[in-house]
Amino acid sequence: MALFNFKTKPKTSINRAGGEAFVQDARMELASILLTSLAQDQFYRSSNTTFNEVVQLLHKVTPEFAAKAGIFARQEFGMRSITHVLAAELAAHISGKVWAKAFYDKIVKRPDDMLEIVAYYFKNGGKTIPNAMKKGFAQAFNRFDAYQLSKYRGERKSIKLVDLVNLVHPKPTERNAKALTDLINDELRATETWESKLTQAGQNKNSEDEKVIHKAIIWKSLLLENKLGYLALLRNLRNILEQAPDIEADVVRLLTNKVHIKKSMVLPFQYVSAFDAVNSSDLLNKRQVLAALSDAFEIALDNVPIFEGKTLVVVDDSGSMTNTFKSVTPIRIAANFAAVLYKSNDADLMRFSDQAGYLDVFHKDTAISISEHIVKNAVSGGTNFHAIFECANKRYDRIIILSDMQGWVNHYSPNEVFKAYKRKYNADPFVYSFDLAGYGTLQFPVPKVFALAGFSDKVFDLMRLLETDKNALIQRIESIDL
Repeated sequence: MALFNFKTKPKTSINRAGGEAFVQDARMELASILLTSLAQDQFYRSSNTTFNEVVQLLHKVTPEFAAKAGIFARQEFGMRSITHVLAAELAAHISGKVWAKAFYDKIVKRPDDMLEIVAYYFKNGGKTIPNAMKKGFAQAFNRFDAYQLSKYRGERKSIKLVDLVNLVHPKPTERNAKALTDLINDELRATETWESKLTQAGQNKNSEDEKVIHKAIIWKSLLLENKLGYLALLRNLRNILEQAPDIEADVVRLLTNKVHIKKSMVLPFQYVSAFDAVNSSDLLNKRQVLAALSDAFEIALDNVPIFEGKTLVVVDDSGSMTNTFKSVTPIRIAANFAAVLYKSNDADLMRFSDQAGYLDVFHKDTAISISEHIVKNAVSGGTNFHAIFECANKRYDRIIILSDMQGWVNHYSPNEVFKAYKRKYNADPFVYSFDLAGYGTLQFPVPKVFALAGFSDKVFDLMRLLETDKNALIQRIESIDL
């Protein structure tokens, strides 16, 4: 019998809703914030609070882990503003590190990433750009050509691209030498971007009819020449169909292009946003486009792994999930995630707030219609995690909970009722706890949960790994080279 080295109990805490929770590993808490935060206000936390929590977490994890987590979030999950905050705040922690220059190079995916990081750094008290940031950004310029530099020159921003060039002094390469010279001489213009072409169409024509005709020509040219990215197509779908209705067939073809869907970093909820925009419009022939959006969503299911056994997918439809300040609420993300998992696996669907209940949906329904059903029928009550295991009526091999993890009904965590469920059905399921808001607390002790964050095809890769290795997310981050 051990006399000194006793087993420790998981640390408990109080979450933002006032309920008992378990303290999350600082590395996982940082990863949750980086992979979920859109730097907007949330139900229990403002964007400034989120930024402050990032600052505090930098004192709890190693600088190397924070740097790798930032690169992972930016390059693999496409997260922008929150990684800009991390990059700027991390400057004080990595001075003199041999890998610091490489970090500031790798955190940059687009030229305006550098502008945002520098703007945040100066706004929050920075006086001069740190040497590592300067060298890393100078190296990052080598990846960008004239098109990219002109598109993101930041003409009306407080920090312009020309300001950055004067601060970091990138060495001209064959790829960008002329563009850098033109930028310094104020002669670099974004004449080939789709945004600039549409702006010119509005400025250079006399009548409204001429503007409409010219914009239609430009939209058609952009689509047929593949100069409009997939995400841009989704975000501008309603405008395109209103201004160039005769290219609807081309739009449908591109929307359902499997190669474009795979290459894009479009999150599934953005299909729903595009669907809402088109569905609420006065377009006369929108049925075909709505069908194409639904088909595109179905194509994206190819990325989802098929898990062995029976799965329960649980959606939190409480008030904090449905009534946030974000333009895309967590319930939207959860509903899409749930629909995708339900469609691709042998799974049951459950929703919960004050009480829990199974959802009566058909497997042959489209993922987008299942998602809409979940959102439209959300209860928006309290957050009672106990109800999940009181409602579950069979043995499951895994339980996937999609929530902001802010349980408070009954105050205590559902750990005991979960144990009772396991005894009743002789079950020992994997539990995947998806923190869709990055609030940082769990409803289960860490040893009993696979804590994940974010939503993209990368998440499904991680889920596949977690069946054999619960530390997969942390290991994936730590495997990044600096």
